[in-house]
Amino acid sequence: MKRKAWIITGVAVLAFGGVLSLFEDEPDKATAEPKPSASAPDKPDEKPSVEPSKPSGIPSPDAAQTETLIRALRAVDPGLVADEDRAVDRARNVCLDVQGGKDAATVQGNAKSRFEGGTVPSLTDDQAANIVTAVRSSFCD
Repeated sequence: MKRKAWIITGVAVLAFGGVLSLFEDEPDKATAEPKPSASAPDKPDEKPSVEPSKPSGIPSPDAAQTETLIRALRAVDPGLVADEDRAVDRARNVCLDVQGGKDAATVQGNAKSRFEGGTVPSLTDDQAANIVTAVRSSFCD
């Protein structure tokens, strides 16, 4: 009976150890691969170079274009611009579809999906087409 208890205990300890090993962190790759030092420039007069930030690739309207866009969206449905920042973000994604070469039906369907909900529970196809027109005429194209 004692031998059976030792075997069961051993199996339980091994199983518990296996479960615990699932939660261990992987070795830190930073310590495995040394990084080149960017803190010390080659010459005392040089400053470390800083890479300029890359644009996101999503077109963005300037202040005047944003005003035109908001006005056009408000004409489609005032609820579309209840949160102007959100409306601009959604319009930027519509523009990305346009510039990405998606067909008109897809662009319109995506615009409808992006702008529906919340203060505007549903949009007609005509309203979605007007949203695309508002985006194109204000800053995209």
